[in-house]
Amino acid sequence: MKKTSKTKNLLMAWSALGGIAAGLLGVSGQAMAQEVTVASWGGTYQEALRKAFYGPASKETGITIKDVTLKGIADVRLQVKANAVVWDVAELFGGGCEQARREDLSEPLDYSVIKTDGIPPQLVNSHWIAINSYSTVMAWNTDRVKNPPKNWAEFFDNKKVPGTRSISPQSVTVEMALLADGVPADKLYPLDLDRAFKKLAEFKPQVTTFWMTGAASTQLALSGEVDMLTMWTSRAQAAKNEGAKIDYTYEGALLGIQCLMVPKGAKNKANAMKVIASMLTPEIQANLPHHVAYSPINAKAMDTGKIPPELARTLNSSPENRAKQVVVDVMWWADHGQEVQERFDKLMK
Repeated sequence: MKKTSKTKNLLMAWSALGGIAAGLLGVSGQAMAQEVTVASWGGTYQEALRKAFYGPASKETGITIKDVTLKGIADVRLQVKANAVVWDVAELFGGGCEQARREDLSEPLDYSVIKTDGIPPQLVNSHWIAINSYSTVMAWNTDRVKNPPKNWAEFFDNKKVPGTRSISPQSVTVEMALLADGVPADKLYPLDLDRAFKKLAEFKPQVTTFWMTGAASTQLALSGEVDMLTMWTSRAQAAKNEGAKIDYTYEGALLGIQCLMVPKGAKNKANAMKVIASMLTPEIQANLPHHVAYSPINAKAMDTGKIPPELARTLNSSPENRAKQVVVDVMWWADHGQEVQERFDKLMK
């Protein structure tokens, strides 16, 4: 009986220890789950996001935000198809988010957690939501280009405005080519790809180099390697701040959106929703213009008092700058993004 009693006591003790261990493992597992991995575009833009969005959202939610870089939808597709998703949130260009939804690469967003007040309804989708607006502009070296191009027709005309050029063989370069070829801004969509690529083929000999990443465009501006180039405003302003002798204009710029989606099979989906919700609040959205030349997508950010009028006037979404630009058609790019990339691949050969 004593032996049985001792055995019973030992079993009870081991059972209690097992319960404690299981509890500790549960707590550890929960702690590990309090991390969300967000993928974005890198460089000075992502540095700005850390200060404007990731840091404040992490503090507000108590969730650690680890950020990594991506190259585009192909990275998301690879993870989802391989059933090896390591990101919880991915940032893509507007058309990329919609393309991901159509390819079943994304999770539906939880709008019981994510609040959309202040965000344009057309930028709120079942599987993605806009996070900010950006512009692609023409920029030039102020030392060498004394009479900079006033529009895309002049940018594409080496006789009218002599000098070396650089463009990117992707996305809105198609719109630029059509505008340069005389297509009115309000008649751009649907894009005439045959006409656009004919214009790009004619222009190709004038291109000194093609840039493939935002970081490469910044380096071109800093080094003064080319006289004129297309750039995202975040990169152009960053180069300018670092001492590059460049300037840029919103005239004819392409106004687009960046959006957030949750890759299908994300491990920390619930916390991903909380992080997205936090980054879209007016208070956190209002941080963005202080760190990068992009605009908050939540209009209520302008009511927080954190964006002074002199800064608001410089934003791409300000009434004055908005009137100069062409808004990128997200849905058209979702329909044709892959086809355009294939045509660019042929052009580059």
